[in-house]
Amino acid sequence: MQTLQAVIMGAFQGLTEFLPVSSSGHIVLSSALYKLITGANFEIVTNEEIFFDILIHLSTLFAVIIYFFNDIKEIFKGFFKAVKSRDYKNEDFKFLIYILISTMITCIFGFLIKDYAHKLTQNPFIVSLMIMLTGVVLFLSEKFKNKENKTDFKTALFVGLAQGFAVFPGLSRSGMTISAAIFKGVKRIDAAKFSFILSIPIIILASLIYPLITFDLKEVQNFNMTAIVSGMITSFVIGYICIKFFMKFLEKSTLRGFAYYCWIFGGICALIFFIN
Repeated sequence: MQTLQAVIMGAFQGLTEFLPVSSSGHIVLSSALYKLITGANFEIVTNEEIFFDILIHLSTLFAVIIYFFNDIKEIFKGFFKAVKSRDYKNEDFKFLIYILISTMITCIFGFLIKDYAHKLTQNPFIVSLMIMLTGVVLFLSEKFKNKENKTDFKTALFVGLAQGFAVFPGLSRSGMTISAAIFKGVKRIDAAKFSFILSIPIIILASLIYPLITFDLKEVQNFNMTAIVSGMITSFVIGYICIKFFMKFLEKSTLRGFAYYCWIFGGICALIFFIN
């Protein structure tokens, strides 16, 4: 992996992890486009690229933790206070329980389909179509959303299942989870907050478990760590900026603009990779 490629992919990760347009899809397509331009075989996905993908997801995870640090701290304080006083109707207690429920559903469903989904990373044409499908989900969530309602048990289950589908590259994790919550009646800004905090346990689990069962440490020593670190820094900085932008954006705007983007970008990439 070259440093320029790593920085480009890190930038795409930072830009798209928290915007509902699929970071995994953009990483696959940006890597494939880079290989297409340089004449490399874009059908071959190396272990170094998979390892790099995991690390730049961790970088954007740090951006989430830093941005929502005070919220996360208050949620945990409220949770343990509620447990101590047995106040199980406490909003912080319920919020953390809903996060755990969604994560559990995602893990179960994601585990069942992960092998099939992983194979799709080698087909940028299919990934392009998945990004277009993300656009459809974003558009329909705004069009058919229920009456406003707070996050509840059923919403947590629905959001967890939606996040499980996002194991397919091109289906945006944030897009699927925010859309699912909006469809169930949760306000956009609350849906985004739930989605971003929900990303923390999933990214941690994926980043710890997958390398342990997949990579040989001797193989990792041969990776271009300069390029990898450059990409990680890029994804962290841009990711933090995007969180701030997106949270302010949702206070006044809908997700339809992102749906249009997914259709246009996905359509262009689908055409490119269909021809090539």
